[in-house]
Amino acid sequence: MKSRTKLWLLMLISAIISFLLFTSLSLYIGKGTRGYGLNSLDALSKEVLDTIATRQAFHVEDITPILDNVHSNHPDIRFEWISADGSTIYDTFGEKKTYDFGQLANRMLYMPQNLWGVDELVTLIYSISQEDQPYYLLISLSNNDMKNGQIYIFLRGYKVIFNLMLPLVVALLIPYLLSLWFFSSMNKRINKLNHAIGQLNLQSEITVLEDTKKDEISQLTAHYNAMARRIQKQGEQIKQFDNRRNLLLSNLSHDLRTPLTMILGYAETIRAGLYKDEKELQASAKVLLHRSRYIDKLLDQLLDITRQDEGNLELHVEVHNLSEMMRKIAVDYLMFLEGQTFTVEVNIPDEDIQAWFDASLIERALRNLLDNAIRYGSEGHYLEIGLTEKDDALFMAVIDKGRGIPLQDQEHVFERFYRVDGSRKGEGLGIGLSIVKEIIALHDGSITLTSVPFEKTAFVIQLPNHQRKQ
Repeated sequence: MKSRTKLWLLMLISAIISFLLFTSLSLYIGKGTRGYGLNSLDALSKEVLDTIATRQAFHVEDITPILDNVHSNHPDIRFEWISADGSTIYDTFGEKKTYDFGQLANRMLYMPQNLWGVDELVTLIYSISQEDQPYYLLISLSNNDMKNGQIYIFLRGYKVIFNLMLPLVVALLIPYLLSLWFFSSMNKRINKLNHAIGQLNLQSEITVLEDTKKDEISQLTAHYNAMARRIQKQGEQIKQFDNRRNLLLSNLSHDLRTPLTMILGYAETIRAGLYKDEKELQASAKVLLHRSRYIDKLLDQLLDITRQDEGNLELHVEVHNLSEMMRKIAVDYLMFLEGQTFTVEVNIPDEDIQAWFDASLIERALRNLLDNAIRYGSEGHYLEIGLTEKDDALFMAVIDKGRGIPLQDQEHVFERFYRVDGSRKGEGLGIGLSIVKEIIALHDGSITLTSVPFEKTAFVIQLPNHQRKQ
C-alpha cells in the first residue's frame, strides 16, 4: 500500500474517531454535570402541565398540592401559576402579586444571555387553556443551578444541522489538509531521493539532487550526493585499475614469451651441440642465465602483487645499523655499474646511525628505488644514494639526472600497475614504487618525489628515529 493511500485512510479513520469521541464525550460529560438543562426543564414543565390537564386543577385549591409536590422534589425551582389577567393564583415561594406586561417582559429580558451571567435569574414560561381561558406556568431558577455548558440552540428544521456542521467540518479538515500538503511535499522529495538511489551504479552518471530545505531529508540528500560522488570516483578508480591490470596481463604475456623463446632456442642449440666452440657455449649459457633471472624476477613481482592483495607484508622491527646497511647496498651497485658511463655518489655519514626498522623491507625499498633510477634515468649517467639525520627523523635519498617524471604523472607513480605514458620500456610490472610506499607507510614514514628533467629526480624517504626517542 502506498504512503499516500495510507495517509488518506488514516485521515478518514481519524475524522470518524474524532467525531465519535466528540459526540460520546459531550453526551457523557453533559449527563455527568449537575444542574438543570433546557431539555430537563421542558420535560418537567410538560409533566406538570399534563398533570394539571388530567386533574383539571386550574384553581388554587387544586393546583397547590401539585406544585408543592413538584417543588419538594425540586426545591431550587420556583413555580408560579398565573391567570390571564396577570394575577398570581399560586406561588411556591408564597408570594402574591399581579404581573403586568412590563414585569413579565423584564423577567424574560436578556434571555438567553442570562445563562452565562453570574447570579442571574433564568425564567421560562409555559401556557395551557381551559375553555378558552389561558393560564401560565412560570418556572424560574438561578443560572447557577443550570448545567455547565448549557447553550441555547434553535433549530427550525433538520437542514440547519448541515449549516452548523459545515464550520465544524472545515475546522477539522484544515489540519488534515495541511498535513496532507506537508506529507505530499515530503513524499515527493523522498521519492526523488529513492529514484536517484535506485539509478545509482558504477556504470551510469550520477544524479546530483538539489534540496535547499534544512531538515532531515535535506541532510539525507546531502549524504546521498556525497556518497554518489564517492562511488563515481571509486568507479573511475576501479576502471583505471582494471585497465592497468589488463595491460599488466598483456605485458606479462609478452615479457614471459620473449625470454622463454630465447631460452628454448639456446637450450635446443646446446642440446644439439650446434655451437662452434667453448666461447660460444659460454655465451649461450650466459644468455640462458640472464633470461632465467629475468623470468624469476617477474615471478617475484607477481608474488609481490599477491602479497599486496592479501596484505601479507609483515613488519619485524629491530635495532639495525642503517649506515652500514646502506654502505653495503651502495657497494653492490658500484660493482654493478663498474665499467659503465655512470657517475655514482655515496653520501653516507662515517658515524653509525642506529635505528628501529625492518632491515629486509627497507633494503628492498632502497633497491627498488635504485633499480628504477638506473632503468629509467640512465640517460643522465648519474646515481646518488644519501643518508642524513635531522632532529628526530632519518632521510634516505636516491637521485638521478635522467629524463625525469612529468608533473601530471608524479601523483600516480606510486599506484599499482601505473607506468608513465603507458610505456613498456624496461623490465617490471609497474608495482615497484607502490611496494616502496607501502613499506614506508608500515614504518610510519613518508616518501616524496621531486623531478626536473635531466637536472634532478629525487626520491626521499623520511622515517621517524625511534632510537633517539628511546
